[in-house]
Amino acid sequence: MVELYYIEDDPGIALIVKEYLEQKNFKVTICETLAQAGQALKEHVPTLVLLDWNMPDGHGDGLCQWIRRNWKELPIIFLTVRGDCADIVSGLGNGADDYIVKPFELEILHSRILALLRRTGNVAKQYLSCDGIRMDLNRHAVFHHLEEIFLSEAEYQLLLCLMQNKGKTVTREKILEQVWDANGNYVNNNTLTVTMKRLRDRLHQPECLKTVRSVGYRMEDTL
Repeated sequence: MVELYYIEDDPGIALIVKEYLEQKNFKVTICETLAQAGQALKEHVPTLVLLDWNMPDGHGDGLCQWIRRNWKELPIIFLTVRGDCADIVSGLGNGADDYIVKPFELEILHSRILALLRRTGNVAKQYLSCDGIRMDLNRHAVFHHLEEIFLSEAEYQLLLCLMQNKGKTVTREKILEQVWDANGNYVNNNTLTVTMKRLRDRLHQPECLKTVRSVGYRMEDTL
């Protein structure tokens, strides 16, 4: 399923677009301000962003540039009225991939989204997130909100194991097998305990990283 953030302050337009795209098997989250969209992106990265140019708290180009600094490949489509087209074309140089002029046909919007996704693929798969923790798999990078966190290879692999199984309890045995034994490094339970403690410290003791006593660990969203 394609997950889409739609940043639009007109509730009537937002609802029409949301209902149409959900009939096409999209999951649509509406953000009514740029600030709300920024907060949502810090917590989770969607497949694509639909961004209205004129918002109550500013123009969309500022958010577009911010997205590009943090999620370089994330597809973005601007939505605008005809009078702002010159600014939008300029905004494409700041990182947007396409723009559509209001009023638009829903079928045209859908076809432009599909065309963009054919060009870019689902780049959201390279990002794993839980609450304010984010992994960029292509860059081998970890962030707590927007702060980059530098982990050892064992800490990174431990976090990756839990992120890839978000919402599920991962047993200590499975973690030991996947993180260490797969590389021929046979360690005991104490190594996992120490590595987990270091990981929690580096990530500022996140609430989303749970201990399941006598079993293992689980990552789950709490926000």
